[in-house]
Amino acid sequence: MTLRNDTLSLGEARRVALAAQGLHRPSPDGSGPAPSLRTFERVVATTGLLQIDSVNVLARAHLMPAYSRVGPYATALLDRAAGEPPRRLVEAWAHEASFVPPSTYRLLEWRRRRYRTQAWGRIAAAEATHPGVVAEVREVIAERGETTASQMHAILAHPRASRTDWGWNWTAAKLALEFLFFTGEISAARRNAAFERCYDLTERVLPAAVRDAPPVDDASAVRALLAIGARAHGVGTARCFADYFRLRGPAVAQAMRELVEAGEVRPVQVAGWARPVYLHREAVLPRAARAVTLLSPFDPLVFERRRLAELFGFHYRIEIYTPVVRRLHGYYVLPLLVGDRLVARLDLKADRAQGVLRVLNAFTEPPPADLATTTAHEVGQIAEDARAELARIAGWLGLGEVAVADDGRGDLLSLLRAPNVSWAR
Repeated sequence: MTLRNDTLSLGEARRVALAAQGLHRPSPDGSGPAPSLRTFERVVATTGLLQIDSVNVLARAHLMPAYSRVGPYATALLDRAAGEPPRRLVEAWAHEASFVPPSTYRLLEWRRRRYRTQAWGRIAAAEATHPGVVAEVREVIAERGETTASQMHAILAHPRASRTDWGWNWTAAKLALEFLFFTGEISAARRNAAFERCYDLTERVLPAAVRDAPPVDDASAVRALLAIGARAHGVGTARCFADYFRLRGPAVAQAMRELVEAGEVRPVQVAGWARPVYLHREAVLPRAARAVTLLSPFDPLVFERRRLAELFGFHYRIEIYTPVVRRLHGYYVLPLLVGDRLVARLDLKADRAQGVLRVLNAFTEPPPADLATTTAHEVGQIAEDARAELARIAGWLGLGEVAVADDGRGDLLSLLRAPNVSWAR
């Protein structure tokens, strides 16, 4: 239902946030019609972007949000959307590296203009060791079309830097490619099987209507990006909305004032939330949230960690880069959403060689501040929900078995091992 009141309980705010992200509906089990390209496009229209990450311990980060919202789907839909004309998605630096609709790509032009002068200050070093490298790379892309960094290295025959040098072993050619990518001269036409960008001239990647559209001035672009962040949040602070596209500086404050003046967002109060909070005019409050699904560590719902803690009582840290001995929950830990709560966190690994989804660690999560302590019965239900979701995601990943570690950590592990439970698929 549409919201008209100016005060929300924490529970109401959670449901608004979930609805804004398309995470309030019952989770499809894959038995119905397969999600179509149009379904996939609706997911992207809801989230506004898909963050890209190369870690493939379970599934690549940009594949997970659609699964979390529409259930098992053919990941080739993303390849079609991002790699076949007319392109529905293009790569850009948005919330980190991301897939965005072409219309949003235009709104990020101001950022690419700034990179032309900032450019990390390192492209000059590449030009110093390999004079004319940017022009060389530009010429190769123009003549050959789609070219990966590996192919460019071979064409230009640049020696690789040592591992101690900046750039993760990047050659001058790779630095030049990234400079041209970040400034918008070239774009990722697609990703190949090794997850490498296949670079091409941007004019050959963008749809003509977007390529030929007039530029958007900085202030209008920041305001439009902030509005996308506000709609994707439903409810949140100005900082939450700005973080969606990593917006910073005084232009954000001005854009926020303009969104309020235009009635696109309005101030509200959320019980227990001390900061100024705003509600998007399209926000809805569902009577209940019924999804049961795992979320990627890079899901848009969990982008802004402070908001996640304030709304859901869920304190989250990705521990991929944390030394093993200091990890609290595991290497690749996914929150489990049940209804309007994040009830557990599971450390998962897809063992593709063995066809097994491995549960390495599993922990139940205390309820948010506005809810009572979890009872033993509710913990049992969390385990049932976790089993069903693990079976569902294993099927989506093409894994025939779910195996719970004998030497893992977490109070949920023993319940997941219960002998009277069937891992029905």
